[in-house]
Amino acid sequence: MVKKETLSRYEFKRKLEELRSLNGRATELISLYVPPGRQIHEVASYLRNEYSQSSNIKSKSTRKNVMAAIESIMNKLKAYKKPPENGMVFLVGHTAIAGDQTDMVSHIIEPPDKVTTFLYRCDSSFYLEPLEDMLAEKDVYGLIVIDRSEATLGFLKGKRINTIKNIQSLVPSKHGRGGQSQRRFERLIEIAAHEFFKKVGDLANDAFLAEPELKGVLIGGPGGTKVFFMERDYLHHELKKKVVDTFDTGYTDEYGLKELMEKARDSLSGIELMKEKKLLERFLDEIRKPDGGLAVYGEKEVLSALELGAIDILLVSEGIRKRKVTLTCRSCGHTEEKAVSEGRISAAPCPKCQSTMEVTKNIDIIEELVAVAENFGTAVELISSDSEEGDMFLRAFGGLAGVMRYKMNMT
Repeated sequence: MVKKETLSRYEFKRKLEELRSLNGRATELISLYVPPGRQIHEVASYLRNEYSQSSNIKSKSTRKNVMAAIESIMNKLKAYKKPPENGMVFLVGHTAIAGDQTDMVSHIIEPPDKVTTFLYRCDSSFYLEPLEDMLAEKDVYGLIVIDRSEATLGFLKGKRINTIKNIQSLVPSKHGRGGQSQRRFERLIEIAAHEFFKKVGDLANDAFLAEPELKGVLIGGPGGTKVFFMERDYLHHELKKKVVDTFDTGYTDEYGLKELMEKARDSLSGIELMKEKKLLERFLDEIRKPDGGLAVYGEKEVLSALELGAIDILLVSEGIRKRKVTLTCRSCGHTEEKAVSEGRISAAPCPKCQSTMEVTKNIDIIEELVAVAENFGTAVELISSDSEEGDMFLRAFGGLAGVMRYKMNMT
């Protein structure tokens, strides 16, 4: 089945696409961000002041629309004793439609991440940047930058680096004396270095193993120390399996963590793409088999196999822009279901009595597919259309395909 957070992220992304397409004739769209710690009565007081100030707007229509939007938000606030856990965002105002006409829209969003600051903005479009930042991947990576003089540990969560600890070593530098004195001193240096690496490893093990969402570990630093540290048994064997790679950095302090993140950017972006690439390769390998293997594609064929519970993995492109609509005739009761492209949803004549059929149900086709897949324990993988492989999948196969559990006769 599709992961709940993956579907939620997709739905959130689609909602932002819808909001991004809306525009006002003037500064008639209000964006209000309310953090979880803000008192509702404080927000209401702020809006009453804005309502009073908006009476000075010169344009009569703009003044009327802005005041109506503020009043709408104040009425909605009455339903809350306090903001939700992550805060809330009100997006309300009049959007431009045909001619000089406007249409009132109102959205209340409870975002996936916490709203961090109180913000009020009135503009010709909704202010969505804070919400769009929440779409960034929130995978957690452990960070280590190390050489013989110091080490710094931290977490990379989304785009944010949290420093855990900076550790200064007590490893002495080498000296030029010869003979037994030099050999004895070098042994002491190696013992001190071993104890330092062990301390760093123990701290990393305690911090990283306690993070349930840890996806990988990145290790950086100047010279070969980072490789030596990674290859020896200073890290727990479960963490060693999660080491993405080592990277050359010039620093081993907090700035070194930032440098490590920048150096690893390509590797991190490629991890999810590699997962998608392997899924698509598996699907294409099935197609290449003389009998077509266990691959199924084509909207009709995929839907048929899905409804029979025959699909093991359903591949769906995030770039699909279709709706599943139900048309109902009010006169004779005849109903029809069909998938249509967005923007092409309209009433149609009833094939039985020729009366106009109305759209009585309208949902995103991906949500419909996920709902069907859940009934049969089918895994759903959403494929990004940003990569070359993902774009090919969308163009060549319509963004919809599957790997079946067993061979079916699709004729």
